[in-house]
Amino acid sequence: MRTGSEPVTARSPLRMRFWLGVWGLLWTAGGAIAFAMVGRAGWAVACGVLFAVVAVDLFLVVRHIRQGPHYQPGRDVPPYDPDRG
Repeated sequence: MRTGSEPVTARSPLRMRFWLGVWGLLWTAGGAIAFAMVGRAGWAVACGVLFAVVAVDLFLVVRHIRQGPHYQPGRDVPPYDPDRG
């Protein structure tokens, strides 16, 4: 049941997550290139895997941003069926 302590205007920080993801893409790409140039193949592969994970996360974040806000019922609509027991 709802306790009443939930934030009424909670929002997901998607724009902040987007910019942190861009920052992560830059660092992982730079790390993969730098490690490949100095001959550290294992570290280059690790940075490449992280690059792929961050790229997928950015794809999902952009998708959520483009979906826009979803319907939120007003305060008069209870979030759950009333407890009748």
